[in-house]
Amino acid sequence: MNDARITEQLAFLAEIDALKSVVRQSPLADGSRRENSAEHSWHLAMFALVLADYEAVDTGHVIKLLLVHDIVEIDAGDAPIHGDHNSQDIEAREKAAAERLFGLLPEDQAAKLSSLWHEFEAAKTPEARFAKALDRLQPLLLNTLTGGGTWTENHISESQVHERYGPTIERGSATLWRHAQALVQRHFSESNDEL
Repeated sequence: MNDARITEQLAFLAEIDALKSVVRQSPLADGSRRENSAEHSWHLAMFALVLADYEAVDTGHVIKLLLVHDIVEIDAGDAPIHGDHNSQDIEAREKAAAERLFGLLPEDQAAKLSSLWHEFEAAKTPEARFAKALDRLQPLLLNTLTGGGTWTENHISESQVHERYGPTIERGSATLWRHAQALVQRHFSESNDEL
């Protein structure tokens, strides 16, 4: 075993522990606090494991994409879907973060993980489109379970939910989008009943 290789691998693994400190906008399902990006990535991997039979995708590959997709947030931070962000600035920060973080690994592994991250971002493969769909579905579900969560905090309307979540989820899985639409409709009709 190459000592330099394992030293680089352990350095990378220690560095990505910082993902546990990146707090996201989405609440936990019990509403007790906001989730962190490491929890989000784990939850998405479980979404893939449980929901992959709705699409013809390589589940293992989807899980790899999901475990890698938010590592860049260690340097770039989280950009909530309901925030007002400069997409070019976010993209530049995330690319620099990917280069630095994956660059901690031995060259072959750096190339492999970087490739997974770029595949997720490009969303051109069925696996990447499905992974992106799950990345939108998970906070949608959490918002419906917490009385609106970030939607309520950010004064998001039902049509805005459809615009911001719908295209990505539907592109990855029309089946999951149909079910998500029902959750959204139920949430907003119950919210309107309370007014």
